[in-house]
Amino acid sequence: MTDLIVLCHHAVSADWPAALAVRPDRFFEQLELLVGRGYRGVTFSQALRGPRRGKMLAVTFDDAFASVMEHAVPVLRALGLPGTIYAVTDFAESGRPLAWDGTDHWLQGPHRAELAGMRWDELRELMEEGWEVGSHTKTHPPLTTLDDGALERELRESREACEAALGAPCESVAYPYGDVDERVLAAAAAAGYRHGAGLPPRWRLPRPLDYPRTGVYRTDDLRRFRLKVSRAVRAARLVLRR
Repeated sequence: MTDLIVLCHHAVSADWPAALAVRPDRFFEQLELLVGRGYRGVTFSQALRGPRRGKMLAVTFDDAFASVMEHAVPVLRALGLPGTIYAVTDFAESGRPLAWDGTDHWLQGPHRAELAGMRWDELRELMEEGWEVGSHTKTHPPLTTLDDGALERELRESREACEAALGAPCESVAYPYGDVDERVLAAAAAAGYRHGAGLPPRWRLPRPLDYPRTGVYRTDDLRRFRLKVSRAVRAARLVLRR
């Protein structure tokens, strides 16, 4: 029987109190738990391309925070797991802080440095280790709010930027804020993506361009994480798209 778990992380930090910043010690114990249960690591696109056999684990990161390189990559290396990271391409190119609606209030104060992002050379290093690097759009907008032209540019130009910087196909996209609808899915397909990483408030029946992930956050201690990744809870969260 195939059992695929797809996790969605953002930042990894001991000190940043943001909800999206998982503590390094919890990050390690959560993944160690799954490896101990026999899950083997795959990238997101490998998981969706198949074939799917046995217990599979795809660890994904949205935004490409620099803290992933500092705190998450050593853990994944130690556990023998690859990762998938989704870069906001204008920020990877410019190196400016990962500040947008939802993170920009951290620009003022002692945690500004947590908004540092990864540059293309670091992302290329991870790709050469077997990671997947995908698109998280050009500028991290809520895609359903864009007109057709802006939506097309966010998706197509970010894929092209990934491919130009990394010299490899960019097969997958993660939708900022988990904001996706049928128009966005059609635009993602037209832009050349084969797989899409979702983060819905309620899980939907998985599709290649809208695959639900389990979000992992700072408040998720090991007890809560066990519940999130249990077969029973994952099955209960699935609802048919109406």
